[in-house]
Amino acid sequence: MKPHQIRNSLLLFLTAIIWGTSFVAQSVAMDYIKPFTFNGIRFTIGGVVLLPVIVFLEQKKKKKKEIVIENRTKEGKTQLMSGGICCGILLMVASTFQQFGVTGTSVGKAAFITALYIVLVPLLGIFFKRKAGVQLWVSVVVALIGLYLLCMKENQFFFNGYDVVLLLCAFTFALHILCVDHFSPLVDSVKLSCIQFFVCGFLALIGMILTEQPSMAEIMAAYRPILYAGVISSGLAYTLQVVGQKDLNPVIASLIMSLESVVSAISGWLILNQRLSKREIWGCIVMFLAIILAQVPLRTRKERKRNKSCVD
Repeated sequence: MKPHQIRNSLLLFLTAIIWGTSFVAQSVAMDYIKPFTFNGIRFTIGGVVLLPVIVFLEQKKKKKKEIVIENRTKEGKTQLMSGGICCGILLMVASTFQQFGVTGTSVGKAAFITALYIVLVPLLGIFFKRKAGVQLWVSVVVALIGLYLLCMKENQFFFNGYDVVLLLCAFTFALHILCVDHFSPLVDSVKLSCIQFFVCGFLALIGMILTEQPSMAEIMAAYRPILYAGVISSGLAYTLQVVGQKDLNPVIASLIMSLESVVSAISGWLILNQRLSKREIWGCIVMFLAIILAQVPLRTRKERKRNKSCVD
């Protein structure tokens, strides 16, 4: 691995640490404010933080005398806005489910259930005529076993309400990833993220006004987790992700970033003293194996024969 690839891998590992510990911030914030309030302020701050990043990147392009074609046409601007709105709506729904779910369970458990989106994304790809191999179906079965160990108590064969909400969160995040996957090649990714943050924040603030109506004292009491989630988790971590993924194998990048679920379980134990039972720990381990299996490409027998013949 080249030096700049090692540096980028470390940046993505830092991203995973930030995202993993943000579950703690989300949990702590719920002691003072409600989900719509937290998400509304958090994502609005995230959008504001990305504005100077966009200005910096634009100036950098001009200094290099690069010809920037994207988003200059009417069609490009339309794609950017429609993509930002679609991604923002899905992000708002997913993050709201996550905030409601994290109020009733440990941050580690919430993170591992949310991480199911890594398995769900290729599974949902079937509806877009993308082939699903044996490896994917095996990872789905392994993930279900891990989910059973993590969520089901002994002699109880049902999910509680918070588990169901987090499953809906994972499903919506999978849709969000597919939406980003569709629009990101067509538009500037940082601008797309900025718009989706503002859309998500705006919709969440509407939900806050209609259903929660918090006091300024409650918001100020939660300012630390709000700022951490808005500035560090949204603004900084996203920028680190954009920089870190450059010139790095996407499979390796996904594996590194999926470590956020492990970090969240450790941070929940160290900071909030949220301990998992042995059964839940085994569930986390099995689910993490499913996450890795869903992302690591395994060579087929034909590919192995082809590589062997090339060597010979």
